[in-house]
Formats: sequence, structure tokens, C-alpha cells
Amino acid sequence: MSGRKRQGSVSGREFRLFWFGETTSMFGNGIAVVALPLVAVLTLHADTLVVGLLTSVAYLPWLILGLPAGAWVDRLPRRPVMLICDAVSFVAYVSVPAAAWAGVLTTPHLLLAAFLGGCANVFFTTAQRAYMPTLLSDAELLAGNARLQGSESTAEITGPGLAGLLVQAFGAVTGLLANALSFVVSWLCLRAIRTIEPPPPAVQRRRLRTEVGDGLRFLFRDPILRTLAVFSAVSNIALTGMSSIEVAFLVRTVGVGEAMVGAVLTLCGLGGVLGVLLSSRVSHRFGSARAALICQVSAAPFTLLFPLTGPGAGLAFFVAGGIGAGAGVVAASIITDTFRQRYCPPGLIGRISASAAVISFGAIAVGGLLGGALGELCGVRETLWMMSGLQVLSTAILLFSPIRKFRDFPESEHAIFAAETGKVMS
Repeated sequence: MSGRKRQGSVSGREFRLFWFGETTSMFGNGIAVVALPLVAVLTLHADTLVVGLLTSVAYLPWLILGLPAGAWVDRLPRRPVMLICDAVSFVAYVSVPAAAWAGVLTTPHLLLAAFLGGCANVFFTTAQRAYMPTLLSDAELLAGNARLQGSESTAEITGPGLAGLLVQAFGAVTGLLANALSFVVSWLCLRAIRTIEPPPPAVQRRRLRTEVGDGLRFLFRDPILRTLAVFSAVSNIALTGMSSIEVAFLVRTVGVGEAMVGAVLTLCGLGGVLGVLLSSRVSHRFGSARAALICQVSAAPFTLLFPLTGPGAGLAFFVAGGIGAGAGVVAASIITDTFRQRYCPPGLIGRISASAAVISFGAIAVGGLLGGALGELCGVRETLWMMSGLQVLSTAILLFSPIRKFRDFPESEHAIFAAETGKVMS
């Protein structure tokens, strides 16, 4: 029996430890999503471009390190990589409140902390995706991904609200201290896992550039993986162009206070929870490929509600847009992540995941910079209109792709070949 079939279940001790550690870290990140830009806006009095840059520099490491990270992760045990990343993230984020309390916090320091945290996130995320099949069987991966996504969505609900209260009561940097401590909990949970990770495949090591190329070639030669990667890039530019300036938009354009910012983003997070609840149901009813397509196409028009937001009752537009867009995007993400974990060869999964992530998260770096720059040049509300329009247009990539031919995603590249040619690969 292969290593992938021997693994445990979502109710087992090892996955529960992993899940708890990740959930705690996600709650910290949910706080940081609001706390980091609020530190820039309230403590450093930064302009909209700097606020956008915070998102951009946090994801810039994907463009720099993403591809070699995939090859390194495929060479190394995944858990030690994640442990090191948690330690680096803790140091990066705890340095911000330490510097603020010492009276020496600067904008470059804040940007550097976001960049170092982003570097650690590159390796952690790549290793985590490759590590999941060690803890769970193929049949349990969808449930495991749904639980992790459920935790993330719950964190997106409670994190911003808690961040708003922390900022209002104790100052903007307190939220980043909470985020730093969450990485300690994640580190302790990972250390407690006893599952023996199978060694990397015994293959002859080649030049790093060659191994990186293997992941890229697999990704771009496969019509479904290629389509998902291109769509993620365009969609993430649009979504991040909006999210990178949402705090500045709510505070400066709409005139919302810190606590209300947290409350609005908390309500928006309900969409993620709805997406988690929907993912398994729509996947079973319509088929995984059709469900992912339906979710993304249905979610995009909700983003057009963001720029309609106004004070008072006008905040309902922002909340409705966040719930609708979040539900579709999260449900589709759970379905497509599970497809990749089942579909990619175990010896290449790190490199393929990293290749896709470089495209997807690299686009987030572009979106953050673009959102901040356009916000300064054209106005924040006008930028929201442009980015929401781009998100709607991006769904054409899926609608005119090979994915529309499938009811369910295939479980191997052989199934793709058979579907397109009517033949069986030798």
C-alpha cells in the first residue's frame, strides 16, 4: 500500500493538532489583516500608496522565492521547514510592537516586517500543501481542506472585529503582537505531531533550475492546471487591488471608525463560512469542475457592490459584496485545492504547487501595488470600480476553457488525455 493511502483521518490526533495550530495562526493573520494597515494609517500616517505596498511586499517573495521554494520543499522533510517558518514569522511580527513601544517604528521597518513574514509564508504554504497528504488519505483531503478553510473563514470573521477592538483599546500595534504569538502556538502544535513523514522520493538530484523547470512544465502543459493558474493571476490582481485599499477606503473615504471597520470586515467574513458549507454540497451535486466554475462566475458580480458603499446604511453594499464574493471564491478554492492535491504526482507536488502559487500570489503583489498606485492617482472609489470590473471580466478565462467540458475534475493527467483524444496514454 502506498504512503498516501496509509494516512489518517480528519478525526485523528495528528490532523487535529495540525488543524489547531493552523487555526490559531489564521486567527492571528485575521487580526493582522486589519492591524497592519491601521498601524500604517493611524500610527505612521502613511498615504494610500504605502498601505497598498504593505500587501504588495508581503506577497513579493512569491515572485522571488516561489519557484526555488517548491524544489527545496520537494527535497526536504516538510515539517521542519514549517517549524523554521513559524519562528521567522514570530520574530518579524513581534519586532513591530517592540519598535513602536521603543518609539523607533518607521515605515521601512513595517514594510520589512511584512516582507520577512511573506518570505516565511512562501515556504510554509508550499510545505503545508505538500504535507497534507502525509496526514490524510486521498478520501479525507476534501474534508481536511474544508476544515482548514473553515478555520480561515472563521478567523476572517472574528479577526477583524477583534483587531478593531484591540486597536481602539490598546493601540494599533497590539494586533501585531497577537499575530506574532499565534505563530508560537502553531510551532508548538507542529512539534507535537508524531506522524513519521515519508522521505522524499529517492531520485537523482539535479540542478535546482532543472527541478524547478519540471514543475513549471507540468503546470503549463496541463490544460486544467494552466487555466486555473491564469485565472488565479487575473482574479488575484483584481481582488487584491480592492482588498489592499479597503481599510483606507472605509476610514478615509466613507468615514468609518476603527471599531466599525473591524465590524464591517467581520460581517464580510461570513461569506467564507458560507463558502465552506457550500463547497462539499455543490461539488457532489454538480460535480467538482462544474461547481468550481459556478462558484467563481456567481461570485464575481458581487464585487461591483464595493464601490457603491456609503456611510450609515450604505455600508450594507460593502457587506453584501463581501459575503457574496467570499462565499463563491472560498468554495471554489476548497474544490480546486483538493483537485491539485489528488492530481499532482507526489514527487512533484511541491514544485507544481509552488509554480501555481508564484503565478497566483505574485499577482497579489502586483494587485497590492496597483491598488495603492491607482488609489493615489485616480481615487480610491474609482479604483474599486476598475478592479471589480476586472474581476467580472476574469471569469471569461474559465467560461472559455477546457474546464467547461468536465463534470468532475480528473484524478490524473491520463484522464485529461483520454477526455480530449478518446485514447488511453501508454
